[in-house]
Amino acid sequence: MIDGPFFVLIVLGVLGTGLVAGAFCGFSTFVMRGLSALPPAQGVAAMKAINVAAVRPAFMLVFTGSAVLCAMIAVVTFVVWPDDGKAELLLGSALYLFGSFGLTMTANVPRNDRLAGPAPGSPEAAAYWPVYVREWTFWNDVRTVASAAAAVVYVLALA
Repeated sequence: MIDGPFFVLIVLGVLGTGLVAGAFCGFSTFVMRGLSALPPAQGVAAMKAINVAAVRPAFMLVFTGSAVLCAMIAVVTFVVWPDDGKAELLLGSALYLFGSFGLTMTANVPRNDRLAGPAPGSPEAAAYWPVYVREWTFWNDVRTVASAAAAVVYVLALA
């Protein structure tokens, strides 16, 4: 049975990955749908504002803090190598670190950066907006599933 400080670390990992999954789920299920229903100039302007607001401490603490926790769980799992839950702990860490955090850096952030360039009412922004919404939401769906799956397998490690 996993106990002591390692138990607390895993519980924090469950909490962090679950919170991130919820934030991503909200975006995929209603925020992006709402934004895509707006005229392109308004949708682009709103998403640009959201992208600026997202990198503030409240979300970044949970998002990057969860990545740190997942990395710590993986390292401690390798060092301590508990009999119970080791596969789940490593899988949960990989799911979040690669499927959520890594994917954000390689798929979603580059799209955000490209959207940040043109003025919201420009022809370039209007042409890119439907592509952005489709591609960004697809990768966000993957991040949602990866984050939620990480939380689930961490819970399974504790069972």
